[in-house]
Amino acid sequence: MTTETTLRSPWAGHAGTAELERWTAVAESVAAELARDALERDRAGEAPVAELELLRSSGLVNLLIPRSAGGEGGHWETAFAAVRAVARTDASIGQILGYHYLNSACITFYGAQADQEAWYRASAEGRWVWADAFNPVDPDLQLTADGEGYRLSGTRHFATGAAAADRLITAAVAAGGAYDGELVVFALDARRAGVEHLDNWDHLGQRASASGAVRFTDVAVCPADVIGTDTGEPFSSVVTPGVQLLFGNIYLAIAEGALARARELTRARKNSWFLSGVDIYAQDPAVHRLYGGLVAKTQAVRALADGLNRKYDDVAGLGAAVTAADRAELEVAVAGLKVVSTEVGLEVASRVFEATGASSTANSVGLDVYWRNIRTHSLHDPVDYKKIEVGAYFLNGTVQPVSLYT
Repeated sequence: MTTETTLRSPWAGHAGTAELERWTAVAESVAAELARDALERDRAGEAPVAELELLRSSGLVNLLIPRSAGGEGGHWETAFAAVRAVARTDASIGQILGYHYLNSACITFYGAQADQEAWYRASAEGRWVWADAFNPVDPDLQLTADGEGYRLSGTRHFATGAAAADRLITAAVAAGGAYDGELVVFALDARRAGVEHLDNWDHLGQRASASGAVRFTDVAVCPADVIGTDTGEPFSSVVTPGVQLLFGNIYLAIAEGALARARELTRARKNSWFLSGVDIYAQDPAVHRLYGGLVAKTQAVRALADGLNRKYDDVAGLGAAVTAADRAELEVAVAGLKVVSTEVGLEVASRVFEATGASSTANSVGLDVYWRNIRTHSLHDPVDYKKIEVGAYFLNGTVQPVSLYT
């Protein structure tokens, strides 16, 4: 028998063809708009204010919100497809969109059934973009009781999209007050007094993702900001395989984007290698062989990702009925995708230069952005530990400890 606070899922069933086609088309339209200045924005590395407004106006931000709360009532399969369409052109904005879906879904993963509609309705009406400050390797934030609420202090060193987002979700163990000793999950206005965006993201790739640090200084956390607490229930922790699945889709999208751009460059190349016996590079069997291998591997990753995107709907739809075994099976399957999407994405983004030639290394061409993006983001957590995760489960049925990485 369940209680009022038992977690319940607003997601059920699978996306139909019409839903997938509609939102993929919307995402592709957004991607086409982003493509106009994607390279320039990457070079500038500024907060993506206009780009997030594009996500809002397109309706993509409300895709997963239930219709009963003013959203589009979409499915996770559709959301991941939309992320992939955006990330082929702009992996930074694709990452922000994917994080938005998972961060706003914490309303369901951690929130009480009775509170979900109010949160979702507010998000839908405001067309909020959700970012997070959940970096698990940072020192803990301090959440100290203050009257009926709390005060939050500390720093999170990676908070993708937070500088341009509307809501910032994070968690901390409460000291005193109504939630004393509990891990409290809450959402703040990203521009609340005491929230400082340090704008210090200066990395090789994902330059337009606004992934700099956030400093909290005596920030007021009101009872109305609290989404819920992390009780360790399997359903709550389904969000983490979702994050890893997002990464797999982004890496796949980067490979697809690199192939598409490299194809344009190869077909535009004049002449050919003098030993090839053909007139242009696009007719060279050695170039065909290179692309054949890269395309085939990318197709295999796509097939795996498509199946897992659909499977995520199955597990998320179970709500509080999710078991530890359900969660473990999903976790390990997604870890497998993380392995192959990382390795194939890196290979594709690097080896396409062999077909496009020395001229394609010019900064004005921008082919390097694909490799820089995946090389940077794929270091989020060591892929060798994903291999261990898969291998230990295959041999012994061993499941890694639940964390924000597994």
